[in-house]
Amino acid sequence: MADAQYILPNDIGVSSLDCREAFRLLSPTERLYAHHLSRAAWYGGLAVLLQTSPEAPYIYALLSRLFRAQDPDQLRQHALAEGLTEEEYQAFLVYAAGIYSNMGNYKSFGDTKFVPNLPKEKLEHVILGSKAAQQNPAEVRSLWQTCGELMFSLEPRLRHLGLGKEGITTYFSGDCTMEDAKLAQDFLDSQNLSAYNTRLFKDVDQDGKPRYEVRLASVLGTESALHSEMTSRLKSYEFRGNHFQVTRGDYAPILQKVVEHLEKAKAYAANSRQEQMLAQYIESFTQGSIEAHKRGSRFWIQDKGPIVESYIGFIESYRDPFGSRGEFEGFVAMVNKAMSAKFECLVASAEQLLKELPWPPAFEKDKFLSPDFTSLDVLTFSGSGIPAGINIPNYDDLRQTEGFKNVSLGNVLAVAYATQREKLTFLEEDDKDLYIRWKGPSFDVQVGLHELLGHGSGKLFVQDEKGAFNFDQETVINPETGEQIQSWYRSGETWDSKFSTIASSYEECRAESVGLYLCLNPQVLEIFGFEGADAEDVIYVNWLNMVRAGLLALEFYTPEVSSWRQAHMQARFVILRVLLEAGEGLVTVTPTTGTDGRPDARVRLDRNKIRSVGKPALERFLRRLQVLKSTGDVAGGRALYEGYAAVTDAPPECFLTLRDTVLLRKESRKLIVQPNTRLEATRPVRNGWTHTTTPWPTSTPFPAAWRWQICMGMGSTSWWWGILAQVGSIPA
Repeated sequence: MADAQYILPNDIGVSSLDCREAFRLLSPTERLYAHHLSRAAWYGGLAVLLQTSPEAPYIYALLSRLFRAQDPDQLRQHALAEGLTEEEYQAFLVYAAGIYSNMGNYKSFGDTKFVPNLPKEKLEHVILGSKAAQQNPAEVRSLWQTCGELMFSLEPRLRHLGLGKEGITTYFSGDCTMEDAKLAQDFLDSQNLSAYNTRLFKDVDQDGKPRYEVRLASVLGTESALHSEMTSRLKSYEFRGNHFQVTRGDYAPILQKVVEHLEKAKAYAANSRQEQMLAQYIESFTQGSIEAHKRGSRFWIQDKGPIVESYIGFIESYRDPFGSRGEFEGFVAMVNKAMSAKFECLVASAEQLLKELPWPPAFEKDKFLSPDFTSLDVLTFSGSGIPAGINIPNYDDLRQTEGFKNVSLGNVLAVAYATQREKLTFLEEDDKDLYIRWKGPSFDVQVGLHELLGHGSGKLFVQDEKGAFNFDQETVINPETGEQIQSWYRSGETWDSKFSTIASSYEECRAESVGLYLCLNPQVLEIFGFEGADAEDVIYVNWLNMVRAGLLALEFYTPEVSSWRQAHMQARFVILRVLLEAGEGLVTVTPTTGTDGRPDARVRLDRNKIRSVGKPALERFLRRLQVLKSTGDVAGGRALYEGYAAVTDAPPECFLTLRDTVLLRKESRKLIVQPNTRLEATRPVRNGWTHTTTPWPTSTPFPAAWRWQICMGMGSTSWWWGILAQVGSIPA
C-alpha cells in the first residue's frame, strides 16, 4: 500500500454546507439568477481538471462512465463479487469523492497527489467488468489504459505539483523550466498581456531553437474572423531572439457552456450593473480578454450589497508553479445579514484602523475605498477547494484605484474548521477546552481583519506608461534605509509578475500578520461583541491558533526539493519563526513523547507576553514586508521571506525532525458536500443532500460528498469526451 500521506483515509471527515434558509428567502427571480450562475460556475470548474494533471480529466471521465451505468450500491455488489473487501470498496469510494472534491487527483490544499488505497489489479477488474464496460467496452478500456498507470504512480516527480523536475503541472508543457516561465512572463509584460488566463507550451523548430505558444482561454479560436480587442494580439512575435505565438481557444467547449448560462442569468439580474458585469464576463470568456474581465470586475465592485453574490473567472494563482496563472473558480452565495452587520461596522472603522498599521502614511493607499464586506452562505463554490474568506479582484490596478470586495464564507467557517477535542494535536491539555470554545469566534475576527485590512491595505509605488509616478520621489523616505525610494513597479508589471513564486505566500503572510496585529485593538473586538476576559481569550486563542498552524504547516514542506506546497501554510510557518525569534519565552515548540509512546510535540504561547514581546516583533516584521512590497524590491523581499521560510534541523526547534512528527499525527482535511439546484417546471429548487434522494446508499458515510451528481448532469458523456481532445496537447 502507498505511504499514508498519499492516500485519503476511509474515515475521512465529511461536512455539508447548509444554505437552506438563505435560499428559501430568495425571490423566484433571485433563485433563477442564482441557479444559472451556479451552472456557469460548475461548468467552468471542469477546467480545473485540465489545469491539474494530464490524467485528471480521464479519471473524471472514467468515474462518470462507471456511476452513470451503476449507482454506488449496485457497483458495490459488483466489486464484492470481483473480490474486493468492504474496506477496499470503501477506499475506492473515498478516492472517487476526493477526485470530485478536489476536481483532480492532487489535494487542493498542499498540492500532493493522492492514489486509491487498494491494489491496482483489483480496481482494474472492477472497472473492466462493470456495466459501463459492457455498454461501452472500447471507451472504458481506452480510459483505463490512458489513466490507470498514472492514477497509481508515485514516481518522485509525480508526487506533487510543480515545474520541471520538481513536480507535475499542466499550466506548462512538460519540457518547460522555470527559466522558460520567467522568459514568458517578461514577454507577456512587454505586450501588456496578463498571464491569468494563459498556459505556456514549448516545442523546438527544425533548427533546434525553442518556440513558445501562449494559449489564451476562450470560446473562440485563433482563426475566428470576429474583430475584437484581442484579434490584433493573436500573432507571432520575436522576443529576445525567441519565437512566441499567441493563440486562443483553450477550454473552449467548457467556456461555451459557461457563457450560455451567464447569458441566461442576465435575464434575472437585479440591476444594470449586474447586467453589464455579466456582459463583460461573457466578452472575456468568449474572446479571451482579461481586460474585459477587469471591466466586469469594476461593475462587480460597484454592485454594493447584492442579495445574491457571485464572482467567476481565472482567479487565484496559488497552483501555478510560477505564481501568475489563475485557476478557474466561481462562487454563488447569499448574504448572512447578522454577521454582515458586524463586518459593516469593521468597514466603517477601517480608515482609523489603517492608521494603526506600522508603516508610514505614504505607504498606504491615497484614499481608502470602502468596500462591500459581507458574510455569505455558499450555494456553489467551483474550483479545487473552498476558502474561508476572499478579497477580490486580484488585479493590482483595480485594487489600487477602484477598490475591492471582501467576503467571509460563513457556512464554510461553521463546518470546515470545527475541531474535536480528541483530535487536537500539539496543545497543552489546559489549552484545549479554551481553544475549542474560542477558535470559531477568534477565526471570525482573524478572517475579517485578514481580508479587509490585510489584503485591503498598502500601496504599490508605480511609474505608468507616460513616466508619471504615483508617489513623490523627493519626499517619500524608505523607513528601513532612511533613503529615497530606489525601486518601484514599471508599466505592465504587477505584484504577481514581479514576485512570482513567492507572491501568493508573501501576501498571505502579510494579511495574516495584519490580523494578529490588529486583533489586539479593543475597538475591533468590541465590533465582534467581545469585551473583558472574553476579549483576552479571543486574542490568546487567535495567536495560539496561528503558532500551532505554523507547526502543522510542516506537512506541506517537501524537503527533497526544499519547497513549500501551500501558500497559507508557508505564511503561518514564517510567522511562527518570527515569533520564536522574538524570544523571551513568548513561544516555544518542544518535542515530547505521547501517551501512545510515539513522538509528539507541544506548542506553548505565553499570553502575558503577547503585547510586550509579540506585538513589537510583529510590528517590525510587518513594516519590512510592506516596504519591500510597496517598492517592488524583489531581491530584498525574497531574502527576507525565504530566510524565514527555510526549514532546517538546526536546534533548538529541529524543524525537519518535527516534520516527521507532524506527518505521524496529521489529520486529513474534511471533504465538503455542496448543494445543487435544478429547474422544476422553470422553477429553481435547491437539491439538498439531507432531504432528497441521493445516489448514495444510506449505509455509506458519504451522502453525496461528490460533485458528480452536479457535474454529470451538465451534458452528455459525448460532450465531455469531446473535451478530452484538448488533453492531447498537454505533455505528461
